[in-house]
Amino acid sequence: MARMKFLCDADRCIECNACVTACKNEHEVPWGINRRRVVTINDGQPGERSVSMACMHCTDAPCAAVCPVNCFFTTADGVVLHSKDLCIGCGYCFYACPFGAPQYPRVGNFGSRGKMDKCTFCAGGPDPENTQANYAQYGTNRLGEGKLPLCAEMCSTKSLLAGDGDIIAKIYKERVAKRGYGSGAWGWKTAYRETIAG
Repeated sequence: MARMKFLCDADRCIECNACVTACKNEHEVPWGINRRRVVTINDGQPGERSVSMACMHCTDAPCAAVCPVNCFFTTADGVVLHSKDLCIGCGYCFYACPFGAPQYPRVGNFGSRGKMDKCTFCAGGPDPENTQANYAQYGTNRLGEGKLPLCAEMCSTKSLLAGDGDIIAKIYKERVAKRGYGSGAWGWKTAYRETIAG
C-alpha cells in the first residue's frame, strides 16, 4: 500500500501562495485557520528559500501520541486524520507537532479555543462517505476520487509534490542529480558541514 507524503522542493518554490489559496478555497477553511502556509527563510537576502508547510502525515505522529482522547488515526494510505467529534481542544497536539500543523479557530485557554483543524491530505474525514456533514467539518475527499491534494495540483512550478512517498523521493532525487549537486546533496557532510570521525 502506498504511503502518502508531501515534499516541497525549496529550489523551485516561488512563494506564490497558490497552494495556500487552493486549500482554503477547496475546503472552505474558516478565517484564521491555515492548513497550509509558505515559510520563507532569509527573506529578501541572497540564498532566500521558501517552503510550503502543512501536516507531514508522520509515520509515528507526535500529535497522536499526546492526544488524551485518541482522536487521531492513520488511514491505510498513511494519512493522519482526526475526529472533530472526539477533539476536546486541549492543544497538546499543537505543542507536540514540529510543523505547527494543528490550528484552532480561536485563541484561548484549554478547551475554549474550539476544535482542532489540520491538513487532511484532501482525504476528507473519518467518515468514508463524503456526506455534507463530513465536508463541512473536514473538506473535500479528493483522495477518494483518485485525485492528488489540490495544493500540489495547483503548484505552478511543481515544487510541491504529493502522493506515494517512494515515487516522490525518486522524483526529487532525479531533480537533485540533474541540478549537479551529485552525492554531496545527501548525507551528513552536507547537513552538518563536517565529516564523521572514523
